Amino acid sequence: MEKQFKRGIGLLMAACITTSTFGGAYASAASSGYKIEDFANVLDVTARLDNEPYGYYSTSRYNVFADMGAWHGYHLHALDALDLYGGFAGPHIVAQDIGMNLSDCISRLQLSTADGTKIDLTGARPYMAYYPGRLMQYYEVRDKYKVTLELIFVSGRTNLVRAQIENYQDEPLVLGVGWNGRIFAENKMGSKTYPTNTSLGAIENGVQVSFAGDTKAWTTTPEMKYTIRHSEPVSTVVAENKLSYVSKAEKPVTITKGKPYVTYTAESFTFTKEEADKEAKAVQTLLANPEKAFSDNRTRWEGYLDKTFDKADNVTKPYKNATVKAMETLITNWRSPAGMFKHSGLTPSMSYKWFNGVWGWDTWKNAAGVAAFDPELAKDSIRCMFDHQIQSTDPVRPQDAGTIFDCFSYSENSANYRNSKPPLSAWGVWKVYQESKDKAFLNEMYPKLTAYHNWWYTNRDTDQNGVAEYGAMVDDLHYQRDENKQIKKDKDGKPLLDVEAMIEAAAWESGMDNATRFDQEGSGKDDIGVQVFENTDKQGKVVGYSINQESVDLNAMLYAEKAFLKSIALEIGKTEDAKKYESEAKVLAEYINKNMWDEKTGFYYDLQISKDGSQKKLLTNRGKGTEGWMPLWAKLAPANRAQKVKDNMMDANKFNLRVPMPTASADNAKFNPYRYWRGPVWLDQALYGVEALQNYGYETEARELAYKLFDGAEGVLTDGPIHENYNPVTGEGLHTKNFSWSAAAYYMLYQNALAETNPSTQTGIPMK
Repeated sequence: MEKQFKRGIGLLMAACITTSTFGGAYASAASSGYKIEDFANVLDVTARLDNEPYGYYSTSRYNVFADMGAWHGYHLHALDALDLYGGFAGPHIVAQDIGMNLSDCISRLQLSTADGTKIDLTGARPYMAYYPGRLMQYYEVRDKYKVTLELIFVSGRTNLVRAQIENYQDEPLVLGVGWNGRIFAENKMGSKTYPTNTSLGAIENGVQVSFAGDTKAWTTTPEMKYTIRHSEPVSTVVAENKLSYVSKAEKPVTITKGKPYVTYTAESFTFTKEEADKEAKAVQTLLANPEKAFSDNRTRWEGYLDKTFDKADNVTKPYKNATVKAMETLITNWRSPAGMFKHSGLTPSMSYKWFNGVWGWDTWKNAAGVAAFDPELAKDSIRCMFDHQIQSTDPVRPQDAGTIFDCFSYSENSANYRNSKPPLSAWGVWKVYQESKDKAFLNEMYPKLTAYHNWWYTNRDTDQNGVAEYGAMVDDLHYQRDENKQIKKDKDGKPLLDVEAMIEAAAWESGMDNATRFDQEGSGKDDIGVQVFENTDKQGKVVGYSINQESVDLNAMLYAEKAFLKSIALEIGKTEDAKKYESEAKVLAEYINKNMWDEKTGFYYDLQISKDGSQKKLLTNRGKGTEGWMPLWAKLAPANRAQKVKDNMMDANKFNLRVPMPTASADNAKFNPYRYWRGPVWLDQALYGVEALQNYGYETEARELAYKLFDGAEGVLTDGPIHENYNPVTGEGLHTKNFSWSAAAYYMLYQNALAETNPSTQTGIPMK
């Protein structure tokens, strides 16, 4: 592998503390040479929480920290939030579907002197740090004492706080130890305010938040609990309004110089009584040996660093910081099994009001990114989607057997069955296998992958020529309704199609929701626009719908999937299947290169077709987009055509902008750098563009664009969040933040383009 030469770029970064805050027991570096303390505050998670969780674009105003698949997260409190000294800001909880700020600080350490006088930590010198996998803050009074708090997650339901008090004085320090906290009675959602339906109650050695039931904004149940338990006996008094409490240790503590006092608090957010009972037992075990959890946390996160970095790669520290932030973003968006999540899943963003579920192609991309440092999580995230793969016995939609529907979240009624998502699952599975070498996983996934692959040809190939289209599923939401909201039918009793709704679903199925190439009206006078065709099985039953468009990205991905399936088949001894996929791929490549290439502009485009496929129109009139380099990513383009695509990609008037590779070329008449898929840079498409160039030997160009993706995007090389997409002209971060697949792309760009040349593309079928 070719190592990346050092890039001379001067960036002023926040200093990192390099010594452990709790002695030296767990301060040994991972074999990469990096400790978690080397990456302090690469993402700003400070906050002053109130009862309004969301701001602009329904996105959290503050970046949150979560780990281990927890459905709740925490922040460091802002330095000027003097009333929060002694505690962490939060928690923010995901109440099945939408996030809620449960408290501004639910557990705040309160110390007092022997005579009962409260100690004011605001007079101490504070320091706050977010290390990979850990929040830390300390309050130090010179020559007197130091109070250190650290928060980690130990499971998908529980976080653990360690409080340590060090006495610098020769005389013993006698202290009363207690905690206090409060919860919000209501949260705001938009212009309205809703009750949280929560209350506090004392329990043995702690306190518990109960939820009275569903609100009009959040899905909560009486079984949901947020429970705080201490490692030592405490007595708790709850205020009359049940919104605040005080817990006190039964005995004062005496702290001598050189012998710190340490106490622990476990906090658990559970959805059901069964979970609560299970977690209570787990916490009992945890508090019997809490230091093991801190040791395990360090081992895991420094293992992540070890798997990611090689100091010999000569990539400068700011890019490593950004890569750690990408890991933190992915792990914060990990949700453990709950509700419809039968396995752990990777959600798009805990920061966005509507992104607490899992989506198809998001999952494949996130798994490809996570695979390098946590292959087991990557496996489970893939399983999470395939747990709901449609079967032929499905009572509602058996005609869609094999497919993965669009998305789902915690609740049973949360899924979108109107469409699927682009075929990248075999890519994700193969990437996991490359990292894990787990052949059993290949055997487990292969029949599921082949069923999903075949679905595209039974339900999305309107003229049955082996070339697929995006489309929509058979669904009541795709039919016209009368004034009584009943489905309208024609004289033969068939539902009347809502074409606009179906085109919307087809665009969603592409993943590029409002891309210019899916505008219903088309572009120009010779363009008939987007139309919808029925697809039927051999018995004439409608099994789905296609738009009148064979999309080049879809079929390039299907070509790549055949190559990945060939590689998987060979690994598990299915040689005849491997031959079949290679044969099919050859035919598909010939079709794409014959029908979807425009020599004049040197680019690939979608193809408009008639129902029987006899009429075809190359849609050059709709302009260039990221779909045009997917044949290079799939390795099906001839080398001379790849050069012309490369020239388009490197053109400063087209794709090579401040943040390169926007979803619509700057010379596209409908280019808009702010509008979702009509101009902003999406990092997944940019990753495929970099890898496309690498495939054809354009390593210098690929590296240039990869660096520009880091350098030009707002906040990536500082402590800002990784955004959903970016304005290619200004670099402004757009839409939601802390976005998983952007983080996965940045992680892979570091590993596969900056540190070395190692694209994730298929190797099963040789290039032409």
